[in-house]
Amino acid sequence: MTLPNPRTTFLLVFLIVAFLLGSAFYLEYARGLEPCKLCITQRVMLLGIGLISLVAFLHNPATIGRRVYGLLVSIWALGGLYFAGRQLWLQSLPEGQVPACGPSVSYMLEAFPMADVLKALLTGDGNCAEVQWTMMGLSIPGWSAIGFAGLILFGGWQAFRKAR
Repeated sequence: MTLPNPRTTFLLVFLIVAFLLGSAFYLEYARGLEPCKLCITQRVMLLGIGLISLVAFLHNPATIGRRVYGLLVSIWALGGLYFAGRQLWLQSLPEGQVPACGPSVSYMLEAFPMADVLKALLTGDGNCAEVQWTMMGLSIPGWSAIGFAGLILFGGWQAFRKAR
């Protein structure tokens, strides 16, 4: 079986990430689901993976470049998996242990120092513990965790696959 070339697989990852981000915006704007702080952070991780994949597709690098891009995808996906895991942890807490809800990100950007906004985006709050949507028993961060795990594997495969 012939594996697709690295350029094609980076394009495929870019298109998948574009679909996933489009789905997130659909849930937000068409279905009215308000993203929490950790959801926004996970979107940033996906955007980073998409941009890396697009650059890798356009660059069409040789072996060393492919390895660098693959490792960058894995690193960003590892970050995304961490934030999805944190949100799943918040969702699993008993009601009395859930942290207090904070203000929206848009308000925080207007009224708080950037360091406080970044801390909130990296740690989440009580809003992140709310399960707004599920599919086949998994919440959005559960599906995100599966996707990020797949992207970690993809990046490692790209980095260490045999050159043709």
